[in-house]
Amino acid sequence: MNFGFTEEQNLLRDQVTRFMTEACPMSKVRDLTASNACFDATLWQQMADLGWLGLITPEAYGGLGLKWIDQIIVLEETAAGLCPLPVTSQALTVTAILTCGSEAQKQRWLPQLAAGAMIGALGLYDEANWIAPEAIQVTGEHSADQITLNGSKPFVNDAAAATHLLLAVQSNTGLGLAMIPTEAVRISAQPTMDLTKPMASVDLTGASLPVDDWLPMTADQLAYLCNCGAVATTAEMVGAGAALVHMTSDYAKQRVQFGKPIGQYQGVKHRLADLYVDLESYRSLCYYAAWAIDDDPDSLPKAASLAKGYASDAFAQIGIDGIGLHGAIGFTAEYDAQLYLKRSKWARPMFGDSDFHLDRVAALGGL
Repeated sequence: MNFGFTEEQNLLRDQVTRFMTEACPMSKVRDLTASNACFDATLWQQMADLGWLGLITPEAYGGLGLKWIDQIIVLEETAAGLCPLPVTSQALTVTAILTCGSEAQKQRWLPQLAAGAMIGALGLYDEANWIAPEAIQVTGEHSADQITLNGSKPFVNDAAAATHLLLAVQSNTGLGLAMIPTEAVRISAQPTMDLTKPMASVDLTGASLPVDDWLPMTADQLAYLCNCGAVATTAEMVGAGAALVHMTSDYAKQRVQFGKPIGQYQGVKHRLADLYVDLESYRSLCYYAAWAIDDDPDSLPKAASLAKGYASDAFAQIGIDGIGLHGAIGFTAEYDAQLYLKRSKWARPMFGDSDFHLDRVAALGGL
């Protein structure tokens, strides 16, 4: 059995890495985050033309028909460069439609998402620290031909950049997802530490949608989407963590103190080794969980929680130690190291923090 990536997957990784280096370097990322939109239509269309936005979309709907283990490569490498475009949100929107949508809805939306003409943002829970169907407080009232919504959805990733929002709603007929154009709701940007991951609150009071834009959803499907979100977030932590470890290791080779590079001192070596071991540990957990999404769904809940639970704390520590090993320069806004620490603050609570996931691992293990 081969546990490595295929030649085609390695070529995909090289392609994404080259794109981030040439088309979306850190200088471009800083320019985008300094703008109000935090979005670049040209870069987005280039990603669509390369097939990345339809990677897991079946060929029948205009995509490439690959698996989540392939999607992980794109998420990992774009996160290494802290790409601020809604790549993860697009992948999760596609997954939600494939999971809950009807054939007609798939035919309507998936080709547009794969082509980049439609930009999706997924919002599930209404409380950051409460992951359960009961945490969905937005309500919907069905009538003959439309659904009227009431409530607000806080901290929706990439809502401002999206053309459509796919939001979890508790209606009088049961749980479901509502596909809503962004112009039909009120979106208010919410301040966050990580400017490369813009979030917004969506006020749905009085908004309505046709019944054709409603996707019924079960509690099991909701849990599955949360698991996919946890795996996607972990993939971003793999890419960003690897970039910071590499940056810190290079700095330790160049920074001279007391006549020799600081990387030659045992205290620095030990800390770098600890960071590397933690990174590789949650990297392997992430790859297994990504494989399980398509090839072993029964093991996905535990695999996703092991990966996200470990990575949530480990990546945060990589951010702290990475800056610490840089010394004072690591804290300055001009230096890139602090941007990765901020990314860890975004990733830690997304789709469940370490407390939630490690508790779930214990429960699934029978404790």
